[in-house]
Amino acid sequence: MKLFIQVLLFSFLAVSLAAQSNQSSQLDKPYVILISCDGYRYDYTTRFHPPNIGRFIEEGVQAASMIPSFPSKTFPNHYTIATGLYPENHGLVDNTFYDPGRGELYKISKRSAVEDGSWYGGTPLWVKAEQNGMVAASYFFVGSEAGIQGVRPSYYFPYDGYVPNEKRVEQVLQWLQLPEVQRPHFIAMYFSTMDDAGHRYGPSDEQPIQQALMELDTVLGQLFDGVKASGLPVNIIIVSDHGMVDVGPDKLINIDPLAQESQYLIANNGALAHVYLKDGANADSAYLFLKSRENHFKAWRSAEFPAYRTGGKNPRLGDFILIPEFGYYLSDSRRIAQVRNNNFKQGGEHGFDPEFLEMHAIFYANGPAFKTGLAIPSFRNIHVYPLICRILGLPIPPGIDGKEEVLRGILKD
Repeated sequence: MKLFIQVLLFSFLAVSLAAQSNQSSQLDKPYVILISCDGYRYDYTTRFHPPNIGRFIEEGVQAASMIPSFPSKTFPNHYTIATGLYPENHGLVDNTFYDPGRGELYKISKRSAVEDGSWYGGTPLWVKAEQNGMVAASYFFVGSEAGIQGVRPSYYFPYDGYVPNEKRVEQVLQWLQLPEVQRPHFIAMYFSTMDDAGHRYGPSDEQPIQQALMELDTVLGQLFDGVKASGLPVNIIIVSDHGMVDVGPDKLINIDPLAQESQYLIANNGALAHVYLKDGANADSAYLFLKSRENHFKAWRSAEFPAYRTGGKNPRLGDFILIPEFGYYLSDSRRIAQVRNNNFKQGGEHGFDPEFLEMHAIFYANGPAFKTGLAIPSFRNIHVYPLICRILGLPIPPGIDGKEEVLRGILKD
């Protein structure tokens, strides 16, 4: 009963927050639904053959994989897809990080930060749409709860992972049934099904991964059927933010012995940790200390770390970065004890260098704007943004990292 009431309240909230109507110049534009399937590894489809997704791919476009940005974590990559910027340029450099200028920690579990638009750079797709007189909507896509540049999508929800996937689909189909002046032309959706299963079991545990994928496939099939029944020119793009790799209990690295609270702050994200020097700390001695403790991990100066594609100069990245060997994971004494005492199951993880194939994500597209039966090589996720702008006829902001020409060839025109 509580869940039912929550869903009703959310539905009321989403509809009541409509900020504007479509301008007359936008009424004839097509529609785009951007679907994120968190943690959907690039090879799950060929391994498990989900029928609805399979038909969707056959009639549309599929990439061999989509390459995440570093780190291959949830918030940085969702927001990269939404803005066309690398994480070090849009500012969400990790799921957890410290901002020296603000003197504050950003964490995805910290609601006051997640909903504060001043943490977010770039112009996400829903903001670009609204700024150009086009109604946008979001069901849980990263960043859409925050007032970025003072703008939120006309319809959105505060995140609640307990809302069933079926309810999310029902709401999207209801949005498409609105009168055309209120109907959103850009809709973003989020499903955590595959990420939840991947973390709990690991991507090699085939039975639960297949079961999770089939459940997601059923829900997506309901969405595909509803979109087709609407008769609207809807283009659907399915992406994920990252892949997943098995990390066994014997691959956990205890980060506690690296602590030097008088010298620096560590923000640990498992597949990497950011180190922020405190005022008065000696950078060389701190670096040498970290280097002397290397054991299945390596300490880098952030400005020299090669996975940062724009120089690693954003202060939020920290002064140093700790990178475990692929398949190892930075943890703390408490978590390691829980795992070894069988109080916590250690399954799959992500966040590693996107050049590892296991970290690769998916890109599938289908709709009137796209060619059919087309397979393309792997590409980086920064290029999704200008593709969607082109379909919707929105201006592409200057200075983004994504390039429109990379995916231009998948469009019919």
